Amino acid sequence: MKGDLMRYAVLWVMLAAAPVMAQAPDEAKINKEYLLANYTKFEYRVPMRDGIKLFTAVYTPKDTSKLYPMLLLRTPYGVGPYGPDSWPARLLPSPLFWKAGYIFVHQDVRGRMKSEGTFLHSRPHNPAKKQPTDVDESSDTYDTIDWLVKNITGHNGKVGQSGISYPGFYTACGMIDAHPALKAVSPQAPLVDFFDGDDCRHNGAFLLAHNFRFFGMFPKLNPKMYGLKDSRDPDYGTPDGYQFFLDLGPLKNIGKFLNNTEPFWADQMAHPDYDEFCRARNLRPHIKGIKPAVLTVGGWYDAEDLAGTFYCHNRVAETSPDCPQNVIVMGPWVHGGWARGDGESLGPVKFNAKTSAYYREHVELPFFEQHLKGNSPKEPLPKTALMFETGTNRWRRFDTWPPAKGKKVTYSFAADQKLTAGEPPIGEGYDEYVSDPRKPVPYVEKMSPRMENDYMTADQRFAGRRTDVLVYQTPVLTEDTCVAGPVEVELHVSTTGTDSDFVVKLIDVYPSDYPDPDPNPTEVRMGGYQQLVRGEPFRGKYRTSLSKPEPFEPGKPTVIKFAMPDVCHAFRSGHRIMVQVQSSWFPFIDRNPQTFCDIATAKEEDFKKATQRVYRSEAKSSGVTLRIIRP
Repeated sequence: MKGDLMRYAVLWVMLAAAPVMAQAPDEAKINKEYLLANYTKFEYRVPMRDGIKLFTAVYTPKDTSKLYPMLLLRTPYGVGPYGPDSWPARLLPSPLFWKAGYIFVHQDVRGRMKSEGTFLHSRPHNPAKKQPTDVDESSDTYDTIDWLVKNITGHNGKVGQSGISYPGFYTACGMIDAHPALKAVSPQAPLVDFFDGDDCRHNGAFLLAHNFRFFGMFPKLNPKMYGLKDSRDPDYGTPDGYQFFLDLGPLKNIGKFLNNTEPFWADQMAHPDYDEFCRARNLRPHIKGIKPAVLTVGGWYDAEDLAGTFYCHNRVAETSPDCPQNVIVMGPWVHGGWARGDGESLGPVKFNAKTSAYYREHVELPFFEQHLKGNSPKEPLPKTALMFETGTNRWRRFDTWPPAKGKKVTYSFAADQKLTAGEPPIGEGYDEYVSDPRKPVPYVEKMSPRMENDYMTADQRFAGRRTDVLVYQTPVLTEDTCVAGPVEVELHVSTTGTDSDFVVKLIDVYPSDYPDPDPNPTEVRMGGYQQLVRGEPFRGKYRTSLSKPEPFEPGKPTVIKFAMPDVCHAFRSGHRIMVQVQSSWFPFIDRNPQTFCDIATAKEEDFKKATQRVYRSEAKSSGVTLRIIRP
């Protein structure tokens, strides 16, 4: 690692608990004044079954003429400001709840901030708790609620729980073996499986830029991490994240660069395969027999926990027939975008509706009002799914998800960069490119050292013009093509290396005369815009098992199959459907040396060029399968 890069070392990151709405100073002042006038704050140390006490802030309405439900948030990010006379500018989930009347309970989880105990990332669930010392996040939630209903006055005996991202994980844990008073939960972008689809790895590929930034916020050993001016980013020393991470070199250099301030980084490096350590942190097997009503929420453009949203909802549907309500809501949002702003656009892509505001007013609040107060919603939620269909920019309701009447259509790669619907190629053929890990394909065109949320709708023209990216597209569509559900991928490939990544991107190509935004401060050109709809990497050595990697035999064709997370998108008449294939996506994904090895300890000399072939023959047909529904 270059010596002068050390001055860019990460000092700290303090990331917000659940993404919150940005507030102007006047708005924050008004909100705080409202809370001070209408609520009273109390602070408690709530005992758990093993004697550990968790710091808990409780905000109760001053109007004692009626009883209120309690709404619980458990977070590792802190529930400050601390002290009974110190107030936050807002209480989660939103101001709508303040005025509707709830008792708000915000708690530091075990081992974080002012709570006692030891913190563990994604603490494994223990389904066989026998001793008082056998604890997990489910039992901590149970014990918290049990204490609250016995010690807090003015409540109606019903509790709800909600949270976004990591607090979404704690919400999902809370609904497992739930306390009888817990009647409604809303896991939002929940972290369900750290090592398979969520924050750490996707199909074995490591999320480099995100984890570099993320683990600065969990300092344990370095007191300098605290007491500094708040920021959401480390000091990279440069806006050019692509070059920053490239200059760091092999992945093993980054642990040294971070000064090992967060042991979980080392855990990730020590467990690249999906082993027992990883399986223990997979919440999916334990989501069963769920008794509270469940509202699972996520964003189509969530770069962090998109998979976890579907993991959570699908497991409840599969294992909990007695769950009183199990609804999933997906909107055109980045991570936590439904909790802030109005959700009208993302970058230059317009949705022509205040989607976030609609969700907060017509979905989130009515869900809790119904299950915690018995108030019937004016606009009942659908049986299973409320999905915002991008492209047409409209909300759609479904009784099943994916829609039961969807028809699967395979779009096959063909000669001359063609993508053919329902027509497998004839004869033999392949396309090839040279992948150089020292010059990886950027995941986004603009300069940025962090994982940019809007990369998930970003223009892909810059990538398609590179020689190490394959491009396939349909003719101009003559009618709307609405896609709903997971995107299935089948690639027949070979490599001259012994390991390789394959990144597949599904893209909506706009007509060449599509109008530019008005106003257009960034001077983006929407004519021919190639909007990313969904993209996923796959680390080739895991093609038969995430637990048992195996090398490629150089030059020998093999098959890779996987599913990308769900979409609900309409490719409009006049547009085209495009698929791009490449072998790097940097620095969103770490570089694959293209040599079969432990990438966490790979050396500079392990990084080698490789020639990748993607076959499009009758016997080895590559492509994507989409579930098509009626417009």
